[in-house]
Amino acid sequence: MKPTPITVARGDGIGPEIMQATLDILRAAGARLDIEEIEIGEQVYLQGNTSGLSDGAWDSLRRTRIFLKSPITTPQGGGYKSLNVTIRKTLGLFANVRPCISYAPFVETKFPGMNVVVIRENEEDTYAGIEHRQTDEVAQCLKLISRPGCERICRYAFEYAVANGRKKVTCLTKDNIMKVTDGLFHKVFDEIAAEYPQIENEHWIVDIGTARLATAPEKFDVIVTPNLYGDIVSDITAEMTGSVGMAGSANIGEDFAMFEAIHGSAPDISGQGIANPSGLLHGAIMMLVHIGQADVAESIHNAWLKTLEDGLHTGEIASDKHTKIKCRTNRFAQEIMLRLGQKPTRLTPVSYDSSEGIKTKIQRRPPAEKTLVGVDVFIHKNDVSPDELAEKLEKASDDRLQIKLITNRGVKVWPQGFPETFCTDHWRCRFKKTVNNGYTVTHDHILKLLGRIREEELDFIKTENLCEFDGEPAYSLGQGE
Repeated sequence: MKPTPITVARGDGIGPEIMQATLDILRAAGARLDIEEIEIGEQVYLQGNTSGLSDGAWDSLRRTRIFLKSPITTPQGGGYKSLNVTIRKTLGLFANVRPCISYAPFVETKFPGMNVVVIRENEEDTYAGIEHRQTDEVAQCLKLISRPGCERICRYAFEYAVANGRKKVTCLTKDNIMKVTDGLFHKVFDEIAAEYPQIENEHWIVDIGTARLATAPEKFDVIVTPNLYGDIVSDITAEMTGSVGMAGSANIGEDFAMFEAIHGSAPDISGQGIANPSGLLHGAIMMLVHIGQADVAESIHNAWLKTLEDGLHTGEIASDKHTKIKCRTNRFAQEIMLRLGQKPTRLTPVSYDSSEGIKTKIQRRPPAEKTLVGVDVFIHKNDVSPDELAEKLEKASDDRLQIKLITNRGVKVWPQGFPETFCTDHWRCRFKKTVNNGYTVTHDHILKLLGRIREEELDFIKTENLCEFDGEPAYSLGQGE
Protein backbone atom coordinates (compact mmCIF):
# COMPACT_ATOMS: atom_id res chain seq x y z
CA MET A 1 0.00 0.00 0.00
CA LYS A 2 1.14 3.53 -0.73
CA PRO A 3 2.48 5.28 2.40
CA THR A 4 0.25 7.95 3.92
CA PRO A 5 1.83 11.42 4.05
CA ILE A 6 1.83 12.90 7.55
CA THR A 7 3.40 15.96 9.14
CA VAL A 8 5.42 15.45 12.33
CA ALA A 9 6.59 18.05 14.86
CA ARG A 10 8.93 17.09 17.70
CA GLY A 11 7.97 20.08 19.83
CA ASP A 12 9.60 21.37 23.01
CA GLY A 13 10.58 20.06 26.43
CA ILE A 14 10.11 16.29 26.52
CA GLY A 15 8.57 16.45 23.04
CA PRO A 16 11.63 15.33 21.03
CA GLU A 17 12.22 12.37 23.39
CA ILE A 18 8.69 11.00 23.32
CA MET A 19 8.34 11.64 19.58
CA GLN A 20 11.50 9.67 18.83
CA ALA A 21 10.23 6.77 20.94
CA THR A 22 6.86 6.91 19.19
CA LEU A 23 8.34 7.02 15.70
CA ASP A 24 10.64 4.08 16.52
CA ILE A 25 7.61 2.02 17.56
CA LEU A 26 5.63 3.05 14.45
CA ARG A 27 8.48 2.01 12.17
CA ALA A 28 9.03 -1.29 13.97
CA ALA A 29 5.31 -2.08 13.68
CA GLY A 30 5.33 -1.46 9.94
CA ALA A 31 3.31 1.74 9.82
CA ARG A 32 3.11 2.90 6.21
CA LEU A 33 3.98 6.58 6.56
CA ASP A 34 5.64 9.26 4.44
CA ILE A 35 6.85 11.68 7.09
CA GLU A 36 7.45 15.41 6.65
CA GLU A 37 9.00 17.12 9.68
CA ILE A 38 8.36 20.74 10.64
CA GLU A 39 9.56 22.97 13.46
CA ILE A 40 6.96 24.47 15.76
CA GLY A 41 6.82 25.96 19.22
CA GLU A 42 9.14 27.99 21.37
CA GLN A 43 11.96 28.65 18.92
CA VAL A 44 9.51 29.68 16.20
CA TYR A 45 7.76 32.02 18.66
CA LEU A 46 11.08 33.58 19.64
CA GLN A 47 11.92 34.15 15.97
CA GLY A 48 9.04 36.62 15.92
CA ASN A 49 6.17 34.42 14.75
CA THR A 50 3.38 34.97 17.28
CA SER A 51 1.45 31.86 16.15
CA GLY A 52 4.36 29.46 16.72
CA LEU A 53 4.25 28.16 13.12
CA SER A 54 6.14 29.28 10.04
CA ASP A 55 4.63 29.61 6.55
CA GLY A 56 6.47 26.45 5.55
CA ALA A 57 4.84 24.53 8.40
CA TRP A 58 1.40 25.60 7.20
CA ASP A 59 2.29 24.45 3.68
CA SER A 60 3.15 20.98 4.99
CA LEU A 61 -0.04 20.72 7.04
CA ARG A 62 -2.20 21.74 4.09
CA ARG A 63 -0.39 19.20 1.92
CA THR A 64 -0.58 16.14 4.19
CA ARG A 65 -3.73 17.00 6.20
CA ILE A 66 -2.54 14.70 9.02
CA PHE A 67 -0.49 16.08 11.92
CA LEU A 68 1.28 14.08 14.66
CA LYS A 69 2.44 16.64 17.17
CA SER A 70 4.49 16.64 20.36
CA PRO A 71 3.71 19.16 23.13
CA ILE A 72 5.18 22.64 22.80
CA THR A 73 6.16 25.46 25.15
CA THR A 74 4.52 28.87 24.74
CA PRO A 75 6.87 31.63 25.95
CA GLN A 76 5.78 33.64 28.97
CA GLY A 77 4.36 37.10 28.44
CA GLY A 78 1.73 38.66 26.21
CA GLY A 79 1.61 38.59 22.46
CA TYR A 80 1.92 34.82 22.01
CA LYS A 81 -1.20 33.01 20.82
CA SER A 82 -1.88 29.37 21.68
CA LEU A 83 -0.51 27.24 18.85
CA ASN A 84 -2.99 24.45 19.57
CA VAL A 85 -5.98 26.78 19.43
CA THR A 86 -4.63 28.40 16.24
CA ILE A 87 -4.25 25.04 14.49
CA ARG A 88 -7.61 23.71 15.66
CA LYS A 89 -9.52 26.79 14.54
CA THR A 90 -7.61 27.45 11.30
CA LEU A 91 -7.96 23.87 10.06
CA GLY A 92 -11.51 23.37 11.31
CA LEU A 93 -10.69 20.65 13.87
CA PHE A 94 -14.05 20.91 15.60
CA ALA A 95 -13.98 17.67 17.62
CA ASN A 96 -11.45 16.85 20.33
CA VAL A 97 -11.63 13.17 21.33
CA ARG A 98 -9.93 11.99 24.52
CA PRO A 99 -10.39 8.36 25.63
CA CYS A 100 -9.60 7.93 29.33
CA ILE A 101 -9.19 4.28 30.38
CA SER A 102 -7.91 2.67 33.57
CA TYR A 103 -5.32 -0.11 33.36
CA ALA A 104 -5.74 -1.58 36.81
CA PRO A 105 -4.10 -3.27 38.56
CA PHE A 106 -0.92 -2.50 36.60
CA VAL A 107 -1.42 1.25 36.86
CA GLU A 108 -2.68 2.25 40.27
CA THR A 109 -6.01 4.07 40.29
CA LYS A 110 -8.98 4.49 42.57
CA PHE A 111 -11.25 3.80 39.58
CA PRO A 112 -10.26 0.42 38.10
CA GLY A 113 -13.32 0.07 35.85
CA MET A 114 -13.10 3.47 34.23
CA ASN A 115 -13.59 3.75 30.46
CA VAL A 116 -14.82 7.24 29.51
CA VAL A 117 -14.44 9.20 26.27
CA VAL A 118 -14.61 12.99 26.49
CA ILE A 119 -15.64 14.70 23.25
CA ARG A 120 -15.01 18.41 23.47
CA GLU A 121 -16.15 21.12 21.10
CA ASN A 122 -12.89 22.53 19.83
CA GLU A 123 -13.43 25.86 18.08
CA GLU A 124 -15.87 28.05 19.99
CA ASP A 125 -16.73 29.13 23.54
CA THR A 126 -14.26 31.38 25.37
CA TYR A 127 -11.48 29.78 23.29
CA ALA A 128 -12.42 32.13 20.48
CA GLY A 129 -9.88 34.25 22.39
CA ILE A 130 -11.80 37.51 21.91
CA GLU A 131 -10.87 39.61 24.93
CA HIS A 132 -10.78 43.31 25.72
CA ARG A 133 -9.87 45.49 28.65
CA GLN A 134 -12.82 47.82 28.76
CA THR A 135 -12.29 50.02 31.82
CA ASP A 136 -9.72 50.63 34.52
CA GLU A 137 -11.23 47.77 36.53
CA VAL A 138 -12.91 45.37 34.07
CA ALA A 139 -11.79 43.07 31.27
CA GLN A 140 -14.10 40.85 29.22
CA CYS A 141 -13.87 37.57 27.33
CA LEU A 142 -16.57 36.79 24.79
CA LYS A 143 -18.18 33.34 24.91
CA LEU A 144 -19.31 32.42 21.41
CA ILE A 145 -21.61 29.43 20.87
CA SER A 146 -23.13 28.78 17.43
CA ARG A 147 -25.93 26.46 16.41
CA PRO A 148 -23.82 24.87 13.61
CA GLY A 149 -20.98 24.32 16.10
CA CYS A 150 -23.35 22.66 18.57
CA GLU A 151 -24.91 20.49 15.87
CA ARG A 152 -21.56 19.24 14.58
CA ILE A 153 -20.12 18.28 17.96
CA CYS A 154 -23.31 16.74 19.36
CA ARG A 155 -23.87 14.69 16.21
CA TYR A 156 -20.21 13.64 16.25
CA ALA A 157 -20.62 12.38 19.82
CA PHE A 158 -23.61 10.22 18.92
CA GLU A 159 -21.98 8.95 15.72
CA TYR A 160 -18.87 8.10 17.74
CA ALA A 161 -21.01 6.18 20.21
CA VAL A 162 -22.64 4.19 17.40
CA ALA A 163 -19.34 3.46 15.66
CA ASN A 164 -17.61 2.33 18.86
CA GLY A 165 -20.38 0.33 20.50
CA ARG A 166 -20.99 2.89 23.25
CA LYS A 167 -24.32 2.94 25.07
CA LYS A 168 -24.77 6.47 26.46
CA VAL A 169 -23.90 10.09 25.71
CA THR A 170 -23.87 12.64 28.55
CA CYS A 171 -24.01 16.39 27.92
CA LEU A 172 -22.40 18.79 30.41
CA THR A 173 -23.29 22.51 30.38
CA LYS A 174 -23.97 25.39 32.77
CA ASP A 175 -27.28 26.42 31.24
CA ASN A 176 -28.86 27.19 34.59
CA ILE A 177 -26.72 30.36 34.52
CA MET A 178 -25.79 30.93 30.85
CA LYS A 179 -29.26 30.33 29.48
CA VAL A 180 -28.60 31.71 26.00
CA THR A 181 -25.18 30.21 25.13
CA ASP A 182 -25.07 26.98 27.15
CA GLY A 183 -28.84 26.86 26.77
CA LEU A 184 -28.35 26.61 23.00
CA PHE A 185 -25.85 23.77 23.40
CA HIS A 186 -28.27 21.83 25.63
CA LYS A 187 -31.21 22.47 23.31
CA VAL A 188 -29.30 21.23 20.25
CA PHE A 189 -28.07 18.19 22.20
CA ASP A 190 -31.68 17.23 22.95
CA GLU A 191 -32.63 17.70 19.28
CA ILE A 192 -29.77 15.49 18.07
CA ALA A 193 -30.34 12.87 20.79
CA ALA A 194 -33.89 12.33 19.52
CA GLU A 195 -32.40 11.04 16.25
CA TYR A 196 -30.52 8.25 18.09
CA PRO A 197 -33.12 6.38 20.16
CA GLN A 198 -30.78 3.41 20.52
CA ILE A 199 -28.28 5.53 22.50
CA GLU A 200 -29.19 6.58 26.04
CA ASN A 201 -28.75 10.30 26.66
CA GLU A 202 -28.66 12.56 29.69
CA HIS A 203 -27.72 16.10 30.69
CA TRP A 204 -25.93 17.31 33.82
CA ILE A 205 -25.05 20.78 35.02
CA VAL A 206 -21.28 20.72 34.62
CA ASP A 207 -20.34 21.24 38.27
CA ILE A 208 -22.41 18.43 39.77
CA GLY A 209 -21.84 16.31 36.68
CA THR A 210 -18.08 16.58 37.13
CA ALA A 211 -18.47 15.79 40.82
CA ARG A 212 -20.37 12.62 39.93
CA LEU A 213 -17.75 11.76 37.32
CA ALA A 214 -15.02 12.12 39.96
CA THR A 215 -16.75 9.68 42.32
CA ALA A 216 -18.59 7.28 39.99
CA PRO A 217 -16.98 7.31 36.51
CA GLU A 218 -18.47 3.91 35.72
CA LYS A 219 -21.82 5.69 35.26
CA PHE A 220 -20.45 7.64 32.29
CA ASP A 221 -19.61 6.45 28.79
CA VAL A 222 -19.27 9.27 26.24
CA ILE A 223 -19.31 12.90 27.44
CA VAL A 224 -19.91 15.83 25.08
CA THR A 225 -19.41 19.38 26.29
CA PRO A 226 -18.40 22.90 25.21
CA ASN A 227 -14.76 23.84 24.83
CA LEU A 228 -13.71 25.20 28.23
CA TYR A 229 -15.51 22.57 30.29
CA GLY A 230 -14.13 19.85 28.01
CA ASP A 231 -10.57 21.03 28.50
CA ILE A 232 -10.94 20.84 32.28
CA VAL A 233 -13.04 17.67 32.47
CA SER A 234 -10.80 15.68 30.12
CA ASP A 235 -7.68 16.44 32.18
CA ILE A 236 -9.49 15.45 35.37
CA THR A 237 -10.74 12.26 33.73
CA ALA A 238 -7.31 11.35 32.36
CA GLU A 239 -5.66 11.88 35.75
CA MET A 240 -8.28 9.66 37.39
CA THR A 241 -7.04 6.72 35.31
CA GLY A 242 -3.72 6.90 37.13
CA SER A 243 -1.67 9.32 35.05
CA VAL A 244 -2.51 12.18 32.70
CA GLY A 245 0.68 11.17 30.87
CA MET A 246 -0.95 8.12 29.31
CA ALA A 247 -3.86 9.73 27.47
CA GLY A 248 -3.86 10.53 23.77
CA SER A 249 -5.95 13.10 21.96
CA ALA A 250 -7.43 13.35 18.49
CA ASN A 251 -8.53 16.62 16.92
CA ILE A 252 -10.85 15.84 14.03
CA GLY A 253 -12.21 18.03 11.26
CA GLU A 254 -13.87 17.44 7.92
CA ASP A 255 -10.59 17.66 5.98
CA PHE A 256 -7.76 17.68 8.56
CA ALA A 257 -6.81 15.83 11.73
CA MET A 258 -4.21 16.37 14.47
CA PHE A 259 -3.06 13.79 17.01
CA GLU A 260 -1.16 14.45 20.21
CA ALA A 261 -0.76 13.69 23.91
CA ILE A 262 -2.99 15.69 26.20
CA HIS A 263 -0.15 16.65 28.55
CA GLY A 264 2.25 19.57 28.19
CA SER A 265 5.95 19.84 27.41
CA ALA A 266 7.10 19.19 31.02
CA PRO A 267 10.32 21.24 30.80
CA ASP A 268 11.20 20.24 34.39
CA ILE A 269 12.11 16.71 33.22
CA SER A 270 13.26 17.57 29.72
CA GLY A 271 16.46 15.83 28.62
CA GLN A 272 16.47 13.34 31.49
CA GLY A 273 15.17 10.44 29.41
CA ILE A 274 12.46 9.53 31.91
CA ALA A 275 9.31 10.79 30.17
CA ASN A 276 6.45 8.41 29.46
CA PRO A 277 5.76 8.33 25.69
CA SER A 278 2.39 6.60 26.16
CA GLY A 279 0.20 9.69 25.66
CA LEU A 280 1.76 10.55 22.31
CA LEU A 281 1.82 6.86 21.36
CA HIS A 282 -1.92 6.63 21.98
CA GLY A 283 -2.39 9.73 19.84
CA ALA A 284 -0.42 7.95 17.10
CA ILE A 285 -2.60 4.83 17.51
CA MET A 286 -5.70 6.98 16.98
CA MET A 287 -3.99 8.45 13.91
CA LEU A 288 -3.33 5.01 12.45
CA VAL A 289 -7.00 4.05 12.81
CA HIS A 290 -8.02 7.35 11.22
CA ILE A 291 -5.81 6.85 8.14
CA GLY A 292 -6.89 3.25 7.59
CA GLN A 293 -4.00 1.36 9.20
CA ALA A 294 -6.04 -0.33 11.91
CA ASP A 295 -3.89 -3.46 11.73
CA VAL A 296 -0.80 -1.54 12.81
CA ALA A 297 -2.73 0.37 15.49
CA GLU A 298 -4.03 -2.89 16.95
CA SER A 299 -0.57 -4.47 17.01
CA ILE A 300 1.00 -1.47 18.79
CA HIS A 301 -1.81 -1.06 21.32
CA ASN A 302 -1.80 -4.73 22.30
CA ALA A 303 2.01 -4.71 22.61
CA TRP A 304 1.74 -1.68 24.88
CA LEU A 305 -0.84 -3.45 27.06
CA LYS A 306 1.38 -6.53 27.24
CA THR A 307 4.31 -4.35 28.31
CA LEU A 308 2.24 -2.95 31.19
CA GLU A 309 1.16 -6.47 32.16
CA ASP A 310 4.76 -7.66 32.21
CA GLY A 311 5.64 -5.02 34.79
CA LEU A 312 7.74 -2.69 32.62
CA HIS A 313 6.73 0.83 33.58
CA THR A 314 8.05 4.38 33.42
CA GLY A 315 8.74 6.10 36.70
CA GLU A 316 5.51 8.03 37.25
CA ILE A 317 3.32 4.90 37.04
CA ALA A 318 5.75 2.52 38.80
CA SER A 319 4.58 0.73 41.95
CA ASP A 320 6.16 -1.69 44.41
CA LYS A 321 3.48 -4.27 43.75
CA HIS A 322 3.30 -4.39 39.96
CA THR A 323 6.55 -2.93 38.57
CA LYS A 324 9.36 -5.36 37.77
CA ILE A 325 11.58 -2.90 35.89
CA LYS A 326 11.32 0.88 36.06
CA CYS A 327 12.12 1.95 32.51
CA ARG A 328 13.55 5.05 30.96
CA THR A 329 11.88 6.39 27.84
CA ASN A 330 13.98 4.47 25.32
CA ARG A 331 13.85 1.21 27.26
CA PHE A 332 10.07 1.40 27.53
CA ALA A 333 9.80 1.90 23.75
CA GLN A 334 12.15 -1.04 23.13
CA GLU A 335 10.07 -3.32 25.35
CA ILE A 336 6.94 -2.40 23.40
CA MET A 337 8.71 -3.20 20.13
CA LEU A 338 9.80 -6.60 21.49
CA ARG A 339 6.13 -7.44 22.17
CA LEU A 340 4.72 -6.49 18.76
CA GLY A 341 2.48 -9.36 17.69
CA GLN A 342 1.66 -10.33 21.29
CA LYS A 343 -1.55 -9.72 23.19
CA PRO A 344 -2.24 -9.13 26.88
CA THR A 345 -3.73 -11.95 28.94
CA ARG A 346 -5.17 -10.04 31.92
CA LEU A 347 -5.98 -6.70 30.32
CA THR A 348 -8.56 -6.80 27.53
CA PRO A 349 -6.98 -6.96 24.06
CA VAL A 350 -8.06 -4.26 21.62
CA SER A 351 -9.46 -4.71 18.16
CA TYR A 352 -9.79 -1.93 15.59
CA ASP A 353 -11.62 -1.50 12.32
CA SER A 354 -10.29 1.05 9.88
CA SER A 355 -12.18 4.29 10.21
CA GLU A 356 -13.88 5.82 7.21
CA GLY A 357 -14.33 8.97 9.23
CA ILE A 358 -17.38 10.00 11.21
CA LYS A 359 -19.56 12.19 9.04
CA THR A 360 -21.50 15.09 10.46
CA LYS A 361 -24.09 17.21 8.77
CA ILE A 362 -25.41 20.66 9.54
CA GLN A 363 -29.00 21.44 8.75
CA ARG A 364 -29.07 25.14 8.08
CA ARG A 365 -32.37 26.64 9.14
CA PRO A 366 -34.13 29.45 7.29
CA PRO A 367 -33.41 32.81 8.92
CA ALA A 368 -35.79 33.78 11.69
CA GLU A 369 -37.69 37.07 11.71
CA LYS A 370 -35.33 39.38 13.57
CA THR A 371 -36.71 42.46 15.34
CA LEU A 372 -34.60 45.13 17.01
CA VAL A 373 -36.20 46.13 20.33
CA GLY A 374 -33.44 47.92 22.21
CA VAL A 375 -29.77 48.15 23.02
CA ASP A 376 -27.40 47.54 25.91
CA VAL A 377 -24.89 50.37 26.15
CA PHE A 378 -21.81 49.67 28.26
CA ILE A 379 -20.37 52.72 29.98
CA HIS A 380 -17.05 53.38 31.70
CA LYS A 381 -17.65 55.72 34.63
CA ASN A 382 -15.77 56.11 37.92
CA ASP A 383 -17.11 57.53 41.16
CA VAL A 384 -20.78 57.56 40.26
CA SER A 385 -23.80 56.04 41.97
CA PRO A 386 -26.42 54.07 40.00
CA ASP A 387 -28.98 56.81 40.64
CA GLU A 388 -26.62 59.53 39.40
CA LEU A 389 -25.86 57.55 36.26
CA ALA A 390 -29.57 56.86 35.68
CA GLU A 391 -30.33 60.58 35.90
CA LYS A 392 -27.92 61.28 33.04
CA LEU A 393 -29.26 58.36 30.98
CA GLU A 394 -32.85 59.45 31.45
CA LYS A 395 -31.85 62.76 29.85
CA ALA A 396 -30.45 60.79 26.90
CA SER A 397 -33.65 58.75 26.50
CA ASP A 398 -36.36 59.68 24.00
CA ASP A 399 -39.81 58.45 23.00
CA ARG A 400 -38.34 55.44 21.18
CA LEU A 401 -35.55 54.23 23.49
CA GLN A 402 -35.76 54.71 27.23
CA ILE A 403 -33.39 53.58 29.99
CA LYS A 404 -34.98 50.58 31.71
CA LEU A 405 -32.17 48.90 33.64
CA ILE A 406 -28.61 49.36 34.87
CA THR A 407 -26.49 46.40 35.94
CA ASN A 408 -22.96 46.15 37.27
CA ARG A 409 -21.18 42.86 36.56
CA GLY A 410 -24.59 41.47 35.62
CA VAL A 411 -26.41 42.43 38.86
CA LYS A 412 -29.29 44.93 38.76
CA VAL A 413 -28.36 48.14 40.57
CA TRP A 414 -31.09 50.41 39.13
CA PRO A 415 -34.00 50.78 39.53
CA GLN A 416 -34.49 49.62 43.10
CA GLY A 417 -30.95 48.35 43.55
CA PHE A 418 -29.40 47.58 46.91
CA PRO A 419 -26.78 49.96 48.35
CA GLU A 420 -24.85 46.92 49.61
CA THR A 421 -24.06 45.74 46.03
CA PHE A 422 -20.39 46.30 45.20
CA CYS A 423 -19.93 48.18 41.94
CA THR A 424 -17.00 48.60 39.56
CA ASP A 425 -16.56 51.27 36.88
CA HIS A 426 -18.27 49.12 34.23
CA TRP A 427 -22.02 49.64 33.74
CA ARG A 428 -24.48 47.89 31.44
CA CYS A 429 -27.30 50.29 30.62
CA ARG A 430 -30.33 48.72 28.95
CA PHE A 431 -32.49 50.88 26.67
CA LYS A 432 -35.69 49.43 25.27
CA LYS A 433 -38.49 50.77 23.16
CA THR A 434 -41.52 52.11 24.96
CA VAL A 435 -44.16 49.41 25.23
CA ASN A 436 -47.08 49.77 22.78
CA ASN A 437 -45.89 53.07 21.37
CA GLY A 438 -46.22 51.69 17.88
CA TYR A 439 -42.68 52.73 16.96
CA THR A 440 -39.97 50.50 15.56
CA VAL A 441 -36.33 50.72 16.58
CA THR A 442 -33.65 51.09 13.92
CA HIS A 443 -29.88 51.38 13.90
CA ASP A 444 -30.25 55.10 13.24
CA HIS A 445 -32.14 55.47 16.53
CA ILE A 446 -29.32 53.73 18.37
CA LEU A 447 -26.72 55.98 16.75
CA LYS A 448 -28.69 59.05 17.80
CA LEU A 449 -28.99 57.66 21.33
CA LEU A 450 -25.22 57.26 21.52
CA GLY A 451 -24.82 60.88 20.44
CA ARG A 452 -27.06 62.02 23.28
CA ILE A 453 -25.18 59.82 25.76
CA ARG A 454 -21.94 61.45 24.65
CA GLU A 455 -23.54 64.87 25.18
CA GLU A 456 -23.99 63.84 28.83
CA GLU A 457 -20.18 63.37 28.92
CA LEU A 458 -20.43 59.59 29.34
CA ASP A 459 -17.87 57.21 27.83
CA PHE A 460 -19.65 54.35 26.04
CA ILE A 461 -17.29 51.45 25.35
CA LYS A 462 -19.48 48.94 23.51
CA THR A 463 -23.06 48.20 22.54
CA GLU A 464 -25.08 45.01 22.16
CA ASN A 465 -28.31 45.14 20.20
CA LEU A 466 -31.35 43.60 21.87
CA CYS A 467 -33.31 41.51 19.39
CA GLU A 468 -36.20 39.13 19.19
CA PHE A 469 -36.07 36.13 16.84
CA ASP A 470 -39.53 35.01 15.74
CA GLY A 471 -40.92 36.97 18.66
CA GLU A 472 -38.73 35.32 21.29
CA PRO A 473 -36.32 37.51 23.33
CA ALA A 474 -32.71 36.68 22.38
CA TYR A 475 -30.95 38.21 25.38
CA SER A 476 -30.57 37.39 29.04
CA LEU A 477 -32.14 39.21 31.95
CA GLY A 478 -29.96 40.89 34.54
CA GLN A 479 -29.50 39.09 37.84
CA GLY A 480 -32.35 40.34 40.00
CA GLU A 481 -34.25 41.83 37.06
